Amino acid sequence: MSATPTTPPPALRPYLTARHELLWDEADAFAAEHVAPRIARMEAAPGRVERKVADLMAAQGWFAVTVPSAFGGLSAGHVAKTILVHRIACVSAAAAAILQATLIPVGALLHFATYEQKGRWLPRVADGSLLLSIAVTEPRAGGHIGGIEATAERAGSEWVVSGSKIHIGNSHLAGAHLVVARTAEAGVSTSQALTAFMVEADRPGLSVSDHRPGLGLHGFSAGRLDLDHVRVPEDHVVGEIGQGLSVAQSSSILYGRPNLAAISLGIHEAVVGTTAARLKTRPRYRSTLSDLPVLRDRIGGMEARLRAGRILAYQSVHLLDQGLPCDADLINAKYLGHQWAVQSTQDAMELHGAHALDCAYVLQRLWRDIQHTYPPAGTGEVQRIRLADAAFDEGHIQWSERLAAEAAWA
Repeated sequence: MSATPTTPPPALRPYLTARHELLWDEADAFAAEHVAPRIARMEAAPGRVERKVADLMAAQGWFAVTVPSAFGGLSAGHVAKTILVHRIACVSAAAAAILQATLIPVGALLHFATYEQKGRWLPRVADGSLLLSIAVTEPRAGGHIGGIEATAERAGSEWVVSGSKIHIGNSHLAGAHLVVARTAEAGVSTSQALTAFMVEADRPGLSVSDHRPGLGLHGFSAGRLDLDHVRVPEDHVVGEIGQGLSVAQSSSILYGRPNLAAISLGIHEAVVGTTAARLKTRPRYRSTLSDLPVLRDRIGGMEARLRAGRILAYQSVHLLDQGLPCDADLINAKYLGHQWAVQSTQDAMELHGAHALDCAYVLQRLWRDIQHTYPPAGTGEVQRIRLADAAFDEGHIQWSERLAAEAAWA
């Protein structure tokens, strides 16, 4: 079995429908035609935000893959979402990151917005005229939601939002940002102190810092937003006042973690496929490197991790589509998916020798890109703590179960 299969591996068949398999083929064809030819340009100009690929994915309707058909979406669910992110990431993790970053706030709208709010924003996501970001992380608090310092204060029929957000995916592409800010006085429990607001990018007082390229994911923007007394209407509150923690946490678990697992999986497949191809064509002792037992042992370990990561990624979102409690499975898919991909990428770097250090060779890009699936939606330490909670059967909200009834694809 090829490490980067052009058709779904048999192990995934229990989780896929005929529609899923068609989407798999569509994503592969799209990546080959529209993404692969742009990678060299994206890598050569890391300070440039890749807008064309975003426009092309928007034209496919993929930013609305989980949006109900009533709002113009594909109404296809989480397995379909994973297929799109995974297959694009096999070719370009940066392009996949652009796709997944809007899918997170879309999920928040699906579960917490009013019907009128959904009708206002989701059709524009579906027709490709509006990309979104979710803005939670801050300069001082990092990803610690309880430490959010951005504030929102009532002013008549409006709210005035002030503060800064960093590492915001699609910061330079989004036409609106889902901003989580503090709406309660100090000392109020975090579970009731935060509120989510939809803030259009053109509102006075909102500024986006110049794009600064990261270590990897060249072409993807994850920048800084500064909000200086930005006024937003009262009907831009998403969810109830004080429900911002729930909006942020559920979006991270149900969308952020499985999205990142899919990106890690795509990178992982590309790493194993690239390494296997290199060893099979590199001559050594009247044969090739692929015939050396010590190297076959290393490749076998990489393939084992890849197959396990693939099952984790798809099984967890299949459970989510079925409305079954699977928060810990989603967390585990992100945690182990990244960890295993990093281990295989390091093995690949060593198996390639000095050739891996060539900046024009694909492996260096894959090594840089995989570093970006560790911090978002919680570092490894955060994931392990949540998994420990599951081991001790300590009661946390099961967002997968709680919000299942609202899943439009059910």
